[in-house]
Amino acid sequence: MDMRRGEPRIVVITGSSAGVGRAAARMFGARGDSVALLARGETGLAAAAHEIEAAGGRALVIPTDVSDYRQVEDAANRVEQEWGPIDVWVNVAFTTVFAPFTQITAEEFRRVTEVTYLGYVHGTKAALNRMLPRDHGTIVQVGSALAYRAIPLQSGYCGAKHAIKGFTESLRCELLHDKSRVRVTMVQMPALNTPQFDWVLSRLPNRPQPVPPIYQPEVAARAIVFAADHPERKEFWVGATTAATLLANRIAPALIDRYLGRTGYGSQQTDEPHRPDSPANLWEPADGKDGHDFGAHGRFDSRSHSLSPQSWLSRHRRAVTAIAAGAVLTAAATRLRRAS
Repeated sequence: MDMRRGEPRIVVITGSSAGVGRAAARMFGARGDSVALLARGETGLAAAAHEIEAAGGRALVIPTDVSDYRQVEDAANRVEQEWGPIDVWVNVAFTTVFAPFTQITAEEFRRVTEVTYLGYVHGTKAALNRMLPRDHGTIVQVGSALAYRAIPLQSGYCGAKHAIKGFTESLRCELLHDKSRVRVTMVQMPALNTPQFDWVLSRLPNRPQPVPPIYQPEVAARAIVFAADHPERKEFWVGATTAATLLANRIAPALIDRYLGRTGYGSQQTDEPHRPDSPANLWEPADGKDGHDFGAHGRFDSRSHSLSPQSWLSRHRRAVTAIAAGAVLTAAATRLRRAS
């Protein structure tokens, strides 16, 4: 458990120039935390820093490509030199390609893996290099329901999320063996309204979209902040669809394979034709062109949920359990009184 809970902390977030990382950075900043922002897109990083400072936190912008371990190590060194010991490290950064596997080149698949999987490995190693000697710190791995249940057209991303889950479970066992007080936890996300659907490399005939129901990135950000405060829990599921997908996959994975084979292509595309001039952030950041900042939200605000009852229940499960137990005891006492 984080011994500094409730006090301002030093937080590092990769992929914090947009989307979930951007929303989480803003939320940590609003608590008064110092947030180091790691990503490639300098326009988005500058805007994120402004939001954090406006919310009452401190921001440190460090342009970083997480696929390069030396850049990640240098960023961690700079954070500790300028601010002090890192308390929380959040891995969010990713990239992907929307296309059937046969239409993705080997170089593109390698790039997705280097950013989305090895980026987490690099961030985790940089964090542990500093946290283990002082026996303090929390690492939050931002995952996805796709870490359990892969879908078509996202083979690189799904493979990376599965790898992150396996890597994290192995690491957690090692930390337990060593009786370390450093904690690692994972947050499995649902479909989110982020800019990724406007800047990923896509070879689909129509514009890509998250599979409904869609949640706003702030739903994810609340879960990340909560996980940083409660790292004793190994995993958090966000959104009813995440919970339903993971549970259904345990029961009938072959049936879900066939279902996704029929529906997975259409559900990930809108009716709008793909735009050939769409940006792609696979090899270089997509923001900054004409001063454009993508922000935290994508283009699906009108279709997205700002709240997740399942996520709220997950964060407050002890209170919910206590209330339910109290209700059961009250009902039992009432029946006994009536019987007597």
